[in-house]
Amino acid sequence: MKTVHLYITGKVQGVFFRAKAKEVAYKYEITGWIKNTANGKVEAMIYGQANKVDEFIEWCRIGPERAKVEEVIISNLPEIKFDDFEVIEWE
Repeated sequence: MKTVHLYITGKVQGVFFRAKAKEVAYKYEITGWIKNTANGKVEAMIYGQANKVDEFIEWCRIGPERAKVEEVIISNLPEIKFDDFEVIEWE
């Protein structure tokens, strides 16, 4: 099992990135969360089988159709389990 923290940069807000990421997370049985940040990035923390986490990351490098991903910054973390995959709204 693998846990990673992601920062995704580029045109990634307002293009349904988080909603589509939730669909992809369910497809790959990934748990965790995803949110927009105040500086225009998308941030996520995800947990799942290592190969499925890697596939989710590869999807993040492209994103949904209208996204223009510039970079995915990946930090490996100690194992952190989540119950579901949540889209966090602005606070």
